[in-house]
Amino acid sequence: MTCDVFDVVVVPFPFTDSPAAVRRPALVLSRPSFNRHGYTVLAMITDLRNAPWPLDTEIEPSAAGLKMASVVRMKFFTLDNRLIVGKIGRLKPADRRKVSAALATVMPLAS
Repeated sequence: MTCDVFDVVVVPFPFTDSPAAVRRPALVLSRPSFNRHGYTVLAMITDLRNAPWPLDTEIEPSAAGLKMASVVRMKFFTLDNRLIVGKIGRLKPADRRKVSAALATVMPLAS
């Protein structure tokens, strides 16, 4: 599956202490021109109630296909496209701007 920047997808997240994985939402950060080569760069999405992480960015859950208040966490990973379970939503323009500002703080070359 090839996705676009700011799509919200479901992917398997591994546990650090077990070979098992759980399906979790993630935010697509890379463009289709990169993703079509078989891999996608993603950021974690987690429940707003979890302990905070630097630059957590709150997003509107309904448009993103989420059931609860959530944040985009500035923890990034690259995943084989074959492991993307599916697209569940897309960030609203206001959330895209907030996430872009946080990304520019983490990686100033990206702005």
